[in-house]
Amino acid sequence: MLNTHGLDVSAAIKTLVLILDLVGTFVFALSGALAGAKHRLDFFGIMVLSFAAGNFGGITRDLLIGAVPPAAITDWRYLAVSILAGVLTFFWHPAIERLRSAVLVFDAAGLALFAVAGTQKALAFGLNPAMAALLGMLTGIGGGMMRDVLLTEIPAVLRAEIYALAALAGATVVVIGQLLLLPSAIMAIIGAVLCFAIRMLAIRRSWNLPAPPD
Repeated sequence: MLNTHGLDVSAAIKTLVLILDLVGTFVFALSGALAGAKHRLDFFGIMVLSFAAGNFGGITRDLLIGAVPPAAITDWRYLAVSILAGVLTFFWHPAIERLRSAVLVFDAAGLALFAVAGTQKALAFGLNPAMAALLGMLTGIGGGMMRDVLLTEIPAVLRAEIYALAALAGATVVVIGQLLLLPSAIMAIIGAVLCFAIRMLAIRRSWNLPAPPD
């Protein structure tokens, strides 16, 4: 599909999704590897947790939209960035952990990037806007859920400050941009920034959804 300037819009969207996916994979893999280092896992355990946290959301998304086999399995770059994040964390995790709330920051960044990338890929595969936004949210929360499950913890999305709703907000921005025919790259940036900001504010101010009364 070409626009009025002769640019291949479909190719540009695919490139944007790939970039967001790889960056999201890296930062989520970092959060998974940091969590593994915190729990004193060995080298293999950290690599497994790094790959699972970085790729589970994307694999789930691809399976649901019929993009099989999933990109995380067929494209070596997903494995490479996951291993890179794991190796960096294994050797230099004390330096990484000295960053203020490093795991939470990387997790929020991965959530934001995956939410917008998942939404854009779902839209590219022809899903309706509402389902594309929900699938973007699922892409964002999948890696963190798998990380927590492997560490035998209750997933953060079920107990922590506003998490899934932040991903849904970022995904919704991408969908609105698609409906209004706005530049996809700009809307992806706005959606990712919104998701990240909501998540970090929720952590800082302890925003939570209501729980059942005692």
